[in-house]
Amino acid sequence: MEQKYELRLYVAGKTQKSVTALSNLKKYCEEHMKGEYHIEVIDLLVHPQLAEGDQILAIPTLVKKVPEPVRKIIGDLSNQEKVLVGLDIRPR
Repeated sequence: MEQKYELRLYVAGKTQKSVTALSNLKKYCEEHMKGEYHIEVIDLLVHPQLAEGDQILAIPTLVKKVPEPVRKIIGDLSNQEKVLVGLDIRPR
């Protein structure tokens, strides 16, 4: 069975960068990992204590929890190649 991706996107409110990051992430996931991923969005304005666990220093930050190794990508995720490499996804 294919590996499922556990992705966590840290944002701070509905900023343009946060909205762009989420929409880019969803687009890449649908294109390259359809049905094989779960995205959890964590708003640090609501849950600031959660930033410490993944050592979030900038937002938006995408954290790939599963599969290992854990990887972080900072920014609005507009560079698809960088995101796919960061998530260790081979373009289909």
